[in-house]
Amino acid sequence: MNTPVLSIQRLIPTAQKAYVALMMDTIARALISASQVDGELKDEVGGFPVDFTLQMMVLPKGSSFTLQVQADRSLKRLDNFTGKPDLSVKFKHLTHAFLVFSFQESTSRAFANDRMIADGEVSYAIRLVRCLNKLEALILPKLVAELAVKRYPASLTLGEKASKAAKIYADVVSSYVDLIPKAAQKLNTQMNNSRLNK
Repeated sequence: MNTPVLSIQRLIPTAQKAYVALMMDTIARALISASQVDGELKDEVGGFPVDFTLQMMVLPKGSSFTLQVQADRSLKRLDNFTGKPDLSVKFKHLTHAFLVFSFQESTSRAFANDRMIADGEVSYAIRLVRCLNKLEALILPKLVAELAVKRYPASLTLGEKASKAAKIYADVVSSYVDLIPKAAQKLNTQMNNSRLNK
């Protein structure tokens, strides 16, 4: 009788892990785009030194992304980064990351509830949280954004939100489309290798 319930309970962590991985990747791409689209977010990024590396990750060995601040105050993704970032913001557990990325808890509240730790200067961690808050205010529907951020920006008009969100979403989708040829090439290589090994 309890078998279906147990099966569902086993699936929950797997589903959460996949969801958090997708959200981490999407947020990294959206932050890169927003740093080029939104003046306020660009100014926040400008508060970091050039070449500053910031990382967000889920402990112990979960999803992560690393971004680097460019001279023009935009962000660039560093794939396969193995060094020590200047700032690393870490979720202590997958479920903590899921609460934030499913917009049940704001990033600020997660810090207050001791679900996240910052390895680096606190002022830089606060700046990163402000960047994430502005991003969420831009790309999420207002009702959801008001749950996700500590304070929804009163000056953000519907027209500004719509035009910037459209640009950010278009950039994110485009960045995923660019991955298709790489994924196809990787799949083709794996299929050829498996044929050779038979």
